[in-house]
Amino acid sequence: MATLLYRLGRGALRRRRLVVALWLVVLVVAGLAAATLRGPTASNFTMPGTESQRALDLLADQFPAASGATGTIAVKAPADGQLATPQGQAVVQELVQQASALPGVVGAVNPLQVGAVSPNGRYALVQVQFATGGDDVTDEQRTAYEQVGAAAKAQGWQVAPGGEVLGGEPEIGSTEALGVLVAAIVLIITFGSLVAAGMTMLNALIGVGAGMAGLFALSGAVQLTSTAPILALMLGLAVGIDYSLFITSRHRQNLLDGLSPEEAVGRAVGTAGSAVVFAGATVVIALAGLAVVDIPFLTVMGLAAAGTVTVAVLVAITLQPALLGFAGRRVLPRRLRSVPTDGTVADGTVADEDDSDVTDRPAAVTTTTEERNRFGFRWARLVTRFRVPVILVGLLGLGLLALPTPDMRLALPGAATAAVGSPARVANDLTVEGFGAGFTGRLAVVVAGDTPQATSAAVPQVTALLQRTENVLAVAPPQLSPDGRTALLGVVPKTGPTDEATETLVHDIRGAVSGIPDADVLLTGVTAIGIDVSEKLSDALPIYLLLVVGLSVLLLMLVFRSLLVPIKAALGFLLTVAATFGITVAVFQQGHLADLVGLDTPGPLISFLPILLIGILFGLAMDYEVFLVSRMREDFVHGETARQATISGMGHGARVVTAAALIMISVFGGFVFLEDPVIKSMGFALAIGVAIDAFVVRMTIVPAVMSLLGDRAWWLPRWLNRVLPNVDIEGEGLRTHLEDRTPTHV
Repeated sequence: MATLLYRLGRGALRRRRLVVALWLVVLVVAGLAAATLRGPTASNFTMPGTESQRALDLLADQFPAASGATGTIAVKAPADGQLATPQGQAVVQELVQQASALPGVVGAVNPLQVGAVSPNGRYALVQVQFATGGDDVTDEQRTAYEQVGAAAKAQGWQVAPGGEVLGGEPEIGSTEALGVLVAAIVLIITFGSLVAAGMTMLNALIGVGAGMAGLFALSGAVQLTSTAPILALMLGLAVGIDYSLFITSRHRQNLLDGLSPEEAVGRAVGTAGSAVVFAGATVVIALAGLAVVDIPFLTVMGLAAAGTVTVAVLVAITLQPALLGFAGRRVLPRRLRSVPTDGTVADGTVADEDDSDVTDRPAAVTTTTEERNRFGFRWARLVTRFRVPVILVGLLGLGLLALPTPDMRLALPGAATAAVGSPARVANDLTVEGFGAGFTGRLAVVVAGDTPQATSAAVPQVTALLQRTENVLAVAPPQLSPDGRTALLGVVPKTGPTDEATETLVHDIRGAVSGIPDADVLLTGVTAIGIDVSEKLSDALPIYLLLVVGLSVLLLMLVFRSLLVPIKAALGFLLTVAATFGITVAVFQQGHLADLVGLDTPGPLISFLPILLIGILFGLAMDYEVFLVSRMREDFVHGETARQATISGMGHGARVVTAAALIMISVFGGFVFLEDPVIKSMGFALAIGVAIDAFVVRMTIVPAVMSLLGDRAWWLPRWLNRVLPNVDIEGEGLRTHLEDRTPTHV
């Protein structure tokens, strides 16, 4: 693979104008396709096969009027008892009439007629039924709904439209641009060259632009959840910058070793590019592997992010060499450009001879005294010298960080944890204030019989069972479909939608009504859907984790021809995941230091965060593992002792891995400033995970363990060595190819 990428890199540099033109065409075409073919994103999380989803499907088929999205308008009068006065009743009646007249609304229920009024006569809930599902409600309809009650507000009433209909697409603002700005600063400091930093950033932005445009173009045919594009953008930016950084860094080193720009870029793509392809492939495989858990919205999210990572890899190994050709030696700091090597012209760019065969200077094979005094070498010597204490302290520290992990609770996002001041949060808080938390997590029981008589006979039995179930506050009268075969009963729990007692109640109700004869009784509602989704994701998590860990061991066995190195890498990955989960639970669920991340209300983690985090961190962890340990193996194979190879690999790779990790942390951290708690938690968890894996696991525990293992780290049974294919990540085949090509007189 290294030889193939070497030729690709040289070819891209020689035909750099064509390569750049082709990528610009791709970007423009994808942008036009996105503008014309883009479809709406979905804010709901369906789970085919669950009871709650079967109930919704049954309603859509037999009781369409009750299958659309619902809204709840919370109303608060200026004083207690005012809802019982003629003036108060007139205000409520006007609100109901306004809501009923809204576009897309089937009807609104007067709370005074159904008893949806608080005991003190100050609060009321107006139920609004839309004709379509939440994702089909237009922005115009949603805006009109949010503006209901302007006249009542002028009279001192509080009117807060809420409910599932308010679910919308999270907005991307200017705050996450801070992460990109920090990444640019890190690149400038790392390279000491505005040209190198700007070119690396430009390359990544073109890649993420093409990837996101292609994703939005497909959204017209494939339904995306509202968080899928955010995840794709987050990951595409981070890996795009990192992958370009790896190749540019190796190219600069090759230039300093005396190679011509064309040869330097060829070898950079052949070596660092091999690591990029491998790292990108692991991320793509891990994300695409989400399809294994058979959860449609998660599969789409994984494939969307995998698509942007694939584009980032392609851009790094094709467009980046072309841009490096235009830059020539200007990618180096000014003080190091000195005299151009063969193959350059006066301005430092590369000549256009397509058939040039430049005689290359041999790359430096020794490490200078100046290099050995770098922080990376000093840190490696310190870690390997005190390897046992370092390992123990690292394990103890990560173990302490992981302590909150067993307390992790999962749920779908709800209004109770929405940003303070948002319409959904205002309506939720007003409802809780007047009626209690249970009214924000109402359940729906669907009773369906083959005949109207069967349904009529089953409804009283179901109602009696529901009323006797512990933690049920109230059961609403049944609503019957026009043909009388389907009935819908509302159930109000005593506890909120994310409370553990409500989860228990869902199971208790299903158990209680399971034996009703001659009728299907199904429990649904937003709360029940969230519980079903969370449970299925929790069940899939161990399977997916086992898949990812097994994959990491196999892939690293191919790369490093070792048995212990992959096991060590997999254990390090598990430490990273456990510690990341622990910190995220402590902040977002338990509320410790929540103010530092702008979190208004702690609550359960979003259901799909753990499984997504495992997939993404797996790829990034393997990225850093390969970049650091491949150099260790390279030096060990060429005769250095195991300890010296460890120090050398760390010394040469620490600067780039540090820069890459800081860039990823900056990009992911930029999303923490968004108000949406789901995106905030995803950005935080990924930033913390990268920090732990890069600085604690890969750059501290890994060299300590490698030093402790010594030569045994590279042991592989002979029979396994014969079976495993050679993927040549370190470029051994490329080195042989170059040696065979070099003239004997050189």
